[in-house]
Amino acid sequence: MVAPEIGLSTLYSLGQPFKESIQNILKNNVKFIEVVDEGLHQLDKRRVSKLIEIGKSYSLKYSVHAPFVDINIASPSKTLLKAMFKRLLNSLTNARALEAQVWVVHSGLKTGISMFYPEEDWVKNLETMQLLCKTARDYGINLALENLPDPYPFLMKRVEDFQKFYGEISEEVGLALDIGHANLNGQIEFFIEKFPDKIVHIHAHDNNGMEDQHLGIGFGTVNWSKTVKALKEVAYSKTVVVESVEHVSESLKTLERLLV
Repeated sequence: MVAPEIGLSTLYSLGQPFKESIQNILKNNVKFIEVVDEGLHQLDKRRVSKLIEIGKSYSLKYSVHAPFVDINIASPSKTLLKAMFKRLLNSLTNARALEAQVWVVHSGLKTGISMFYPEEDWVKNLETMQLLCKTARDYGINLALENLPDPYPFLMKRVEDFQKFYGEISEEVGLALDIGHANLNGQIEFFIEKFPDKIVHIHAHDNNGMEDQHLGIGFGTVNWSKTVKALKEVAYSKTVVVESVEHVSESLKTLERLLV
């Protein structure tokens, strides 16, 4: 098995100015960076140009995490959904300029009126994903849908949700397996077992099994030896991005040791 490429997300430095954040990440000597298109790091032409320049200098590859703050691709409001979709398309455009290998996006959420319109949020989630997938395909970008954490009202958190989704969508959609999120419902190995050909990207972080804490790898309850064994059994060889917000350098070293 070819060992997966280990990368680092800008999530841990999201509160820092963009330039400072990138400089700090480069100190970790990674060759793959996931840029979180949010907050102080929201992508624009100037930042994309800077990332391209740095990428050439340091031989970097990128993935982009789509915007997620106040984004609900299953929103029942046509006006709000139109604005959110525009924001996501802008992110996809910037990801294309970066030649990003993967664009990671979240599913929609239930709302305060979901109970009055059963399944409508699921239908809207599916429709919006179809549109995003078509654009990503046209741009030559791999779109990956992330499994999300309990107890939040996301539509796609469990293996069963993804099985239903893949049975209904006509576009090709990858799975960005978030190990920390899957730990919250005890489905890490189940995801790997059920979707070995769908997983195109992995987020690695830890937690106490109850809260989405984004701890350093090995500082929570994730059984990393068991997780890595499951990944090796399906010959996973794509990217594993550290998405911890603390103990970042230790997490990178731990992953390197485990994935050899």
